[in-house]
Amino acid sequence: MYFNGTELKKVFLKAKKERFGIIASNVVFDGTIRGLLQGYDNKKSDGLLQISSGACKYAAGDSKDLLVGAEFISSMVKVLAKQFKKSGVGLHIDHATPNYFEFIKDCVENGFVSSVMIDASKEEFEENVRITKEVVKLCKKHSVTVEGEIGYIKGTEDEIVSETELYTSPEEALEFVKQTGVDLFAASVGTNHGVTKGEKVVLRLDLIKEIDDLLIANNVETGIVLHGASGLTAEQQQTAVLNGVVKINKDTDYQLLTAQAVQAYWEKEKDAVVCPEGVNNEDYTPDKSRFDPRKWTIKAENAVQEQLESLVNITGSTGKSIV
Repeated sequence: MYFNGTELKKVFLKAKKERFGIIASNVVFDGTIRGLLQGYDNKKSDGLLQISSGACKYAAGDSKDLLVGAEFISSMVKVLAKQFKKSGVGLHIDHATPNYFEFIKDCVENGFVSSVMIDASKEEFEENVRITKEVVKLCKKHSVTVEGEIGYIKGTEDEIVSETELYTSPEEALEFVKQTGVDLFAASVGTNHGVTKGEKVVLRLDLIKEIDDLLIANNVETGIVLHGASGLTAEQQQTAVLNGVVKINKDTDYQLLTAQAVQAYWEKEKDAVVCPEGVNNEDYTPDKSRFDPRKWTIKAENAVQEQLESLVNITGSTGKSIV
């Protein structure tokens, strides 16, 4: 089923209370959406699908109309989610920078999403707070969940690029949460956007716990979000969850698996579209039973589903849907 913002907030409150993590997955293609929804439902785990500005522009085609793309992806998610009864998912705008405020507003007012991340982390602290409070005020009118961020996460994710890394200060995290009233808080603790390997990441798991302890001690307990988590080890993710993380973002994992699955298919089935060496081209006929896109795109869909099911086992959300 599809979750509105109120239902999604219950998901994260339960995750925080019981100390498990929700896998948040970036999407644009229908196959990825299907694979993820099937995976969440098979594991009876709630989840969150995420769209970026770049994904929306891609989905809209040549027009690159953000709202057209957002509505298109939102419609796919909502229609497909109807058939699943053992789990629920929300749809989230990921890393919307201040220049996309009108896009956020239109998506929220048109009911395209159940959750929003306003990323004003590149601004000075006071300006970040001001902008985030404005988004929180807008979203609360429509019962939409809000995620905010301070600190920089190094690397490239869609349109978000940072050459530097700035760890989140626990004291600033406390002030940010108190002043903005966000439902979720993204902390920079050493993860990288893009292709990384967990054993090479200087991940400050102690910093996550320090932030979480400080928020709890000041009666503003808030779910912490881990961005740039593709490539982290199972142990790193599990420790992060125990230390206060409730949402773990994944994107690069799925992109890589999709490419690998399709490449593996075509390495094996190349002769379905390319005349083999030693065969006269006049005697060769392409094999529609193998080049039909449904035969090879399903490989990517299955790979995404398998990965998602593995991830929810790691983060402990299996069997914990609020449905």
